[in-house]
Amino acid sequence: MRFTWTGLLVAPLLVPALFSALFLGGFDGFKTLLVFLVLMIPTCIISYGTTIFLFLPCLFVLSKLRRMTGVSVCLLGLVLGAVMFVPVTYMDWQSSGPDSGPPTESFFTFLPRWAADPLTAVYPLAGLITAGSYWWIGTRRLRQPDSTLG
Repeated sequence: MRFTWTGLLVAPLLVPALFSALFLGGFDGFKTLLVFLVLMIPTCIISYGTTIFLFLPCLFVLSKLRRMTGVSVCLLGLVLGAVMFVPVTYMDWQSSGPDSGPPTESFFTFLPRWAADPLTAVYPLAGLITAGSYWWIGTRRLRQPDSTLG
């Protein structure tokens, strides 16, 4: 699979924008923009960080080993999205103690309880959508005819 700058810039932005827009229901005016930005900034940090430092290197290595298809790229995104749940949960665990201090329980006790939350499904779904959109943008650009004359 070929690297595309457009895919790198647009694909990780899709899920944070959708996620942030979903939570804008009852806000008006300036509060809407503030809530959107408060949700958008951390989700973009996670999304772009995962794409740049985890998804693209894994995609590069796998593309050297075998031919990548849309299904295999989406499956990679699904798995890496699920993997990203662990470090984000670790950060949540570190602030889970009294007054957001050190935790009172072990991480391995905290993880199964935190994973039982239905919102956990957002991580693999976000990975799937990001990988699928990166694949779609990359293959769409390859299929376009050359517009140069001569």
